[in-house]
Amino acid sequence: MNTVIVIPVYNEARVVGQVIEDVRAHGFQHIVVVDDGSKDESWCVASAHDALALRLKVNRGKGAAVKTGIMAANLLDADVVVTMDGDGQHDPADIRPLITPILEGKSDVVLGSRLLQREEMPKIKVLANNVGNFFTWLFYGLLVSDSQSGFRAYSRYAALIIDTKADKYEYDSKVIREIKNNRLRFTEVPVHTRYTEYSKGKKTKQGFLNGLVTLYRMVWKMVA
Repeated sequence: MNTVIVIPVYNEARVVGQVIEDVRAHGFQHIVVVDDGSKDESWCVASAHDALALRLKVNRGKGAAVKTGIMAANLLDADVVVTMDGDGQHDPADIRPLITPILEGKSDVVLGSRLLQREEMPKIKVLANNVGNFFTWLFYGLLVSDSQSGFRAYSRYAALIIDTKADKYEYDSKVIREIKNNRLRFTEVPVHTRYTEYSKGKKTKQGFLNGLVTLYRMVWKMVA
């Protein structure tokens, strides 16, 4: 089946080329990289590595980049769409177990869960993710073990039907709402996280302050 890997990036020129090559090394050739208005050469590096490289003119947010990539995958007639981060934290070896429930016809969406391998995560991240899981359940009525993970797989049907206006980090939680509202079959599989010096030193990442902003946006869009 035609599996398309979608990788949103923002200022990841140092590592995105290696991420692309690692994905290819695991047998996945169809790769869409969406540059979310980077200030570095992320788009050029992705293009040089023969990915389908798209570029947003301004920095709109992770959710906007992921949605753009999924739209491109749909135009490429993807049977399965996988989304993963461009900073090297996600292990391409996990793509195969991530898509297997979809290939077997058992799920529409598969959520990669870092909390099923929580010994790899710093305790502060475990706490922050559990807080995010609680509020996602409170607002949207579906309890999952890692609502903030961006490592996910979607069937063709799910990729076409999921529709959320979220452009920032709250996108991942809004997808959980879409799973519930559209009665999509979902499962979770454990994924590994590679905490490198590069990924830990990034200025633009989902941290405590970003988490508070994400929570604010989730609440505001429910009451506004």
